Amino acid sequence: MMRLRLFGRCRIYHDPVSPVLKTPAEIGWDAWFRTIAIKTPRRFKGRELLLRTRGWWTVEPTEVLEVVEAHGKLVVGEKGELMIEFDSQKDVDALSFALDKEFGEQVILSP
Repeated sequence: MMRLRLFGRCRIYHDPVSPVLKTPAEIGWDAWFRTIAIKTPRRFKGRELLLRTRGWWTVEPTEVLEVVEAHGKLVVGEKGELMIEFDSQKDVDALSFALDKEFGEQVILSP
């Protein structure tokens, strides 16, 4: 199994950027007739983290998602980074080719 990070070009500065989950999302609850003091921490999954790049990247994340999921699995790394998990080097090469063909230098794989 191999993992590589996924970067996209920043819409403003054009640097390669990648989302990083710093802390888990906290889901709270509102009720009509009482206060509920429960908060549930929940980590995003890879797909959810990629979709949060809308407006940040120069490309549409749903289009990137289609290409990526055909070759690997989106995951969130141990430090919260957006990564793609591959079974073989062949899958890495195929995704790299597909990303370059579809998006040029707008979406980048990195170790």
